[in-house]
Amino acid sequence: MDAVIIVLIILVVLVFIALIKTIQVIPQASAAIVERFGRYTRTLNAGLNIVVPFIDTVRNRIDLREQVVPFPPQPVITQDNLVVNIDTVIYYQVTDARAATYEVASYIQAIEQLTVTTLRNIIGGMDLERTLTSREEINAALRGVLDEATGKWGIRVNRVELKAIEPPTSIQDSMEKQMRADRDKRAAILQAEGVRQSEILQAEGHKQSEILRAEGDAKAAALRAEGEAQAIRTVFESIHAGDPDQKLLSYQYLQMLPKIAEGDANKLWIVPSEIGDALKGLGGALDGFRGHGGQDGGPGAAAAPTRRPPERPRID
Repeated sequence: MDAVIIVLIILVVLVFIALIKTIQVIPQASAAIVERFGRYTRTLNAGLNIVVPFIDTVRNRIDLREQVVPFPPQPVITQDNLVVNIDTVIYYQVTDARAATYEVASYIQAIEQLTVTTLRNIIGGMDLERTLTSREEINAALRGVLDEATGKWGIRVNRVELKAIEPPTSIQDSMEKQMRADRDKRAAILQAEGVRQSEILQAEGHKQSEILRAEGDAKAAALRAEGEAQAIRTVFESIHAGDPDQKLLSYQYLQMLPKIAEGDANKLWIVPSEIGDALKGLGGALDGFRGHGGQDGGPGAAAAPTRRPPERPRID
């Protein structure tokens, strides 16, 4: 009885183990390789799969998602015999689990070595300056070679990136000095351009100021001349409107003589020739006034003294 129980227990355990080996659950974005007696049989996809226990063997599970693999810095010699260290990052994806398992022993190591050799071939045909400024070109060339070589391994290289390109320390110092000199040169040029532009603007401003000042003076002079002309015209019209006679003009002429003599510095008088005519006109006016008084029989007629001719002013 005890032997029967032991046999039943053993059978239950074997059935449980067989069920475990028969049912295979593959996660999403994964695949599994099945071998039967050491030979490839099929590829298990994501989901619930049934295999023959103790006959079929699941060799390995492969992740089908895109993978990122950084590679350590690799020394590479440029065309001008300078050693640079280049860090690379590879983005790849397994497209065929069978080929990735049986076509190459370790596809990660194979991709790394292929990247190093291809990178040395590409950089060997470029000088340092072109290497530092042609990352896109290097990435495209490297990706093309890797994608072609890894296609038979069931791997697709999606992208290749150069993380860093480090030239030797001495070259870095020289490049830094050159960049500093270029920045100083550009700064000096910009400063000179600023000074030049400032002087040009100041000259333009001074020119415009002088032009505006000259235009203002011209307009002011024109307005003054126009005002003086208008004043002369107004006086002339007033005189003609008042119709002055020779007697009034002679009297006004004599009134201006004391103003001419004003001032301590006037030592010499210049009497115009018209003074005689003015005096004659004034004398005629006085005679007419006296004659008019005598005709009326006033006291002025009897008491009027004998008229003497006016004396001419003495010229010192």
